[in-house]
Amino acid sequence: MTTLATPIDRRSSRFVPATLIVARRAALRYLRTPQLVVLGTIQMAGFMLVYRYVFGGAIDAGNIPYVDFVVPGFVTTGVLFMGIGASVAVAEDLEQGFIDRLRSLPIPRSSVLAARALADTAILTWSLGVTVAIGFLVGFRLHGSLLEGLAAFGLVVLFGYVFEWTFIAMGLFARTPQAAQGFGLLVFPLTFLSSAYVPVDSMPRALQLFAEYQPITYMVDAVRALTLGPDASAQLGHPAGYFITRALAWAVAILAVSVPLSVARYRRG
Repeated sequence: MTTLATPIDRRSSRFVPATLIVARRAALRYLRTPQLVVLGTIQMAGFMLVYRYVFGGAIDAGNIPYVDFVVPGFVTTGVLFMGIGASVAVAEDLEQGFIDRLRSLPIPRSSVLAARALADTAILTWSLGVTVAIGFLVGFRLHGSLLEGLAAFGLVVLFGYVFEWTFIAMGLFARTPQAAQGFGLLVFPLTFLSSAYVPVDSMPRALQLFAEYQPITYMVDAVRALTLGPDASAQLGHPAGYFITRALAWAVAILAVSVPLSVARYRRG
């Protein structure tokens, strides 16, 4: 005796194929307009050179050479700057009516958002690889093991995926590309008020309290502790595991807020 599947069951069974199909469309958009990726990569390379050669001689990073200090911070915070594109793309899909067409299809609505996060994370991974290569070209060196270096890269990709959901929510609330870009620029204070580019103890006391406990600092220091070995752990005051667990806790908290918020906003139209 067979039982009829409920509409919810049928929608759930379509989640994976629907996500992959929509993700493929989003990825093809980048392939058909490669300047979106190329220009973003060139921009990241330009900023890397500025931090390395313009600010490098003026900032004291303690016992760690500034190039080794700043590259992990730059690579980690780079996922925020790259993620602004996801916010703009979601707003463009809303404005052009593409998302309205997807809403009319019998697929789980969350699959549309999951597809966007998946496709943008894939593009982000490619851009991160290029950024890391440029970091080595300007003098960065891995002082931890190769396995630790790969773990650090994996963490950055994970952080990128987490923040993709934040930018998706921004795009859904902004509804126009111009407004979405403005929303995305709100991440700038988080990157500079962190340990990404300067040691936290060089900031005024009030800013130290914020910078020390905000998620970007934990994420940057987790990557820094993995890539720079014992010297970094000694200067940071804690082993890599301390920062990794706190960074992952922040990642879970951000997802717990941004994913339901994005889905709820998408469903309201």
